[in-house]
Amino acid sequence: MQAAKRVAVNTGILYARMAVTVLISLYTTRLILEALGAKDFGIFNLVGGTIAMLGFLNAAMAGATQRFMSYAEGAGNTDQSKHIFNVSLVLHLLIAALLIVVLEIAGYIFFNGVLTIPADRVEAAKLVYHFMVVSTIFTVFSVPYDAVINAHENMLLFAILGIVESVMKLLIAFYVIQTTEDKLVVYGVLMAALSIFLLLLRVFYCQKKYPECKISIRENYDKKLMKEMTSFAGWSFMGSSTSMISAYGQGIVLNVFFGTVVNAAQGIASQVSGQLGAFAATMLRALNPVIAKSEGGGDRKLMLRASIMGSKISFFLWTFFCVPVLIEMPYVLNLWLKDVPDYAVVFCRLYLIRILIDQLYVTLSSSIMAVGNIRKYETYNSLLTILPLPVAYILFLNGYPAYTIYVVFIVYSVFSFALNLYFANRICGLEIADYLNRVALRCSLSFAFIFIFSLVPFYIMPAGTLRLFETVLCSSATFLLSLYLIGFNKEERRPFNHLFLLILQKIGIVKSDSIIK
Repeated sequence: MQAAKRVAVNTGILYARMAVTVLISLYTTRLILEALGAKDFGIFNLVGGTIAMLGFLNAAMAGATQRFMSYAEGAGNTDQSKHIFNVSLVLHLLIAALLIVVLEIAGYIFFNGVLTIPADRVEAAKLVYHFMVVSTIFTVFSVPYDAVINAHENMLLFAILGIVESVMKLLIAFYVIQTTEDKLVVYGVLMAALSIFLLLLRVFYCQKKYPECKISIRENYDKKLMKEMTSFAGWSFMGSSTSMISAYGQGIVLNVFFGTVVNAAQGIASQVSGQLGAFAATMLRALNPVIAKSEGGGDRKLMLRASIMGSKISFFLWTFFCVPVLIEMPYVLNLWLKDVPDYAVVFCRLYLIRILIDQLYVTLSSSIMAVGNIRKYETYNSLLTILPLPVAYILFLNGYPAYTIYVVFIVYSVFSFALNLYFANRICGLEIADYLNRVALRCSLSFAFIFIFSLVPFYIMPAGTLRLFETVLCSSATFLLSLYLIGFNKEERRPFNHLFLLILQKIGIVKSDSIIK
């Protein structure tokens, strides 16, 4: 009950943040696309967009360290947290150094025969890339600090930093519009500087707030822990790196065959899915520490129950925002952007479908990480993650259209679901049939019900604001109905029944003795 209350409070804080940041971010993207133009916007998403990719890598690696931190807290071992932090700091400094070498070598290869960039923009693209490499060391160095913040479930800090980041990006967009310098270079420099500034804020806060963040490597060195964390971080880093390569590789493969304008469409698709997906990711940020702490406290049953509900709720949160956008994508993009890049509509729709499938198993990896036996899981997962890139490349060689890469990744998500189910069963003891029934079947039927009924305005009304409003209204009504009747079973509906009766009591429709205790 206490864990559920913590998740609810933390989720509420993060959703308050979302109410501010989403609108600001969408408007900022519109300004930047207008200021840079499709060509330079595509170049930034191809080259400078690696900064955002490193943010993903940062979150993934922080999850590995957070697992040890949360596990120690769940077991009630506070001294161990100091050892974990200092060992983690050493590991991530080594990872940062390795990444800088790899990225500089990769940059040399990319700019000498791989990337398709107009000749007059190559030097600007190189500058943006090098600024990204500089920010890398700060990004990776902050991982232990992000892990501590997550382990302490300090979602208020994440909310404040998120709002600060959004406001700063908006100010950067206004500055880029006004500057007479090379807008692409200025935007790349300022975005890299912002990422460094935000990471330094995290470091400063943690040093002041949390005792375990005091740097004392000699005093807290633990040879056994170092070996265990190195092994875990190594396998986790392999999985994170292949995911990073896969995400960034999409842009490279598209660029080689179709040029920077298609990268602009890819950037729009990433923005749309990122803003919508943030609503589901917000809940997961609050839930993941509970999963790790439950396993650390020896309560495997609670851990699995949290994982099952986490995937289900994440799917429904995504569905709520996804369905009307999926149906009204052309109108939404035209309303949002002045000039919609080619392929943007089909890219966005396919990307949303892929992320929707991912929500069906999104918490299973957290459960597998919490148990800790990840060597085989990360090996097979890494091989599967990297596979779509060569498949898409071969298909493009045979004349397939640009959107094919998103179809390939949808197929990948289905196979990834099966892989995560298998290892969750082997490592965590998850019952596959129960999971398929409670999550996959109920979620799929609910989505089909919502989507079909939400299509009604699309077929009987002309495109416009009124049809968009009717689609949202229809989607919301069928969402609530399907959630209650199909999405949740009898046991899972009890909290909703209790809440409904409490509301009826408050307005005087039922008496207090009618409330189910």
